[in-house]
Amino acid sequence: MVSSMAGQFIIHGGKALAGQITAAGSKNAVLPLIAATLLTAEPCVLDNVPDIRDVEIMLAIAEGLGSRVAWDRTAHRLEIDSSRLAGTAPDEALCRKLRGAILFAGALLGRTRNAALPYPGGDAIGARPLDTHVHAFEALGAAVESDTVIRIDGSAMAGGAVVMDEPSVTATENAILAAVGIPGRTVISLGALEPHVQELVAFLRDMGADIRFRDLVHIEINGGATLRGAHRRINPDELEISGFAALAAATRSELTIRSIAPQYLDAVFLQLRKMGVVFSHDAKDLRIMKPALGYKNFRIQSGLYPKLGSDHLPPFAVLATQARGVSLIHDWMYENRLRYIPELQKMGATCEIVDPHRALITGPATLAGCAMESVDIRSGMTLVIAALVAEGESTIGQIGHIDRGYERIDERLQALGADITRV
Repeated sequence: MVSSMAGQFIIHGGKALAGQITAAGSKNAVLPLIAATLLTAEPCVLDNVPDIRDVEIMLAIAEGLGSRVAWDRTAHRLEIDSSRLAGTAPDEALCRKLRGAILFAGALLGRTRNAALPYPGGDAIGARPLDTHVHAFEALGAAVESDTVIRIDGSAMAGGAVVMDEPSVTATENAILAAVGIPGRTVISLGALEPHVQELVAFLRDMGADIRFRDLVHIEINGGATLRGAHRRINPDELEISGFAALAAATRSELTIRSIAPQYLDAVFLQLRKMGVVFSHDAKDLRIMKPALGYKNFRIQSGLYPKLGSDHLPPFAVLATQARGVSLIHDWMYENRLRYIPELQKMGATCEIVDPHRALITGPATLAGCAMESVDIRSGMTLVIAALVAEGESTIGQIGHIDRGYERIDERLQALGADITRV
């Protein structure tokens, strides 16, 4: 049963935390891998699967398509058998809850050459049209019709050249999922290269797909092979890791973040270093230490991987409230991503939205607890961090948004000494 958005966190902040917290498996990696399991008639096994709401919704959609799912939430192990797909039209209500549902389009085209999906939902962080997905499918020979439902006839699909008109992660993943299942050679140009795209490519290789990164801007696929079942462990979530690092720094806490993948964190480490955060890391752990001096203001800007992604920025906004001087938050991609700024203003932060993509934050500021509402996954985590920094009591409503991307975040923070209660 898919959980609701209801509930709130009550947080008493203003104190340092201590201890260790382990990063969960990557949300953005597991969703395309779930879709990829539809490409084979053999069972697949995924380990280190985060117990979050988005995975719950994705699996419910897969079950509606005929996949058999066994999810051990305690062991974080997921087994999926898609040998008996029952249909090509996922559940409309479920699809409207999750942007990642669109990934079933590519998988269904690769397996059955036919797909029909309602427009997906997800976070309301800005315009995210599906044009890039449609253009990719059409470049491979699909016929696409859309009104309230996107109907795709892939009977004439074959390998071809796909030039992405924007580096959309999900559109790149969708093109890959379709291309591995259709005959011929496909070259995807100007696509996304984020860690979760790399993980999808690695998983498909495990399944027997002939797919490789040819250079920095091309993904080459020789499609049409019969894919086998595969077993893969999901990489740690780099967004959790950067968020926990910002949390530790903003609350002036000594924290160790366990189970990191440092090869995906260069931009995070650079941002921490530029803001004066004291830290060290090895191949497995990231340690945040108490600062000897205050934090430094800096421009915090999203970019194409391997730069900081859009989802990395919101938690760093809280750290900016504790830094000396004026910091610029610049999210070039989404025009509604800054909706956490008014909530920080309510807490006493000196910040303003300059335009739909940029905000200025002047620090250091003393934050005070207040009542707030989460509006998406990353803003929700940002408000949790702000509440832990603030003096007094804060309440955060609509915490179902946070549960979509963060596993049992209240329990994990309680183990660090946070005063956080779920109501």
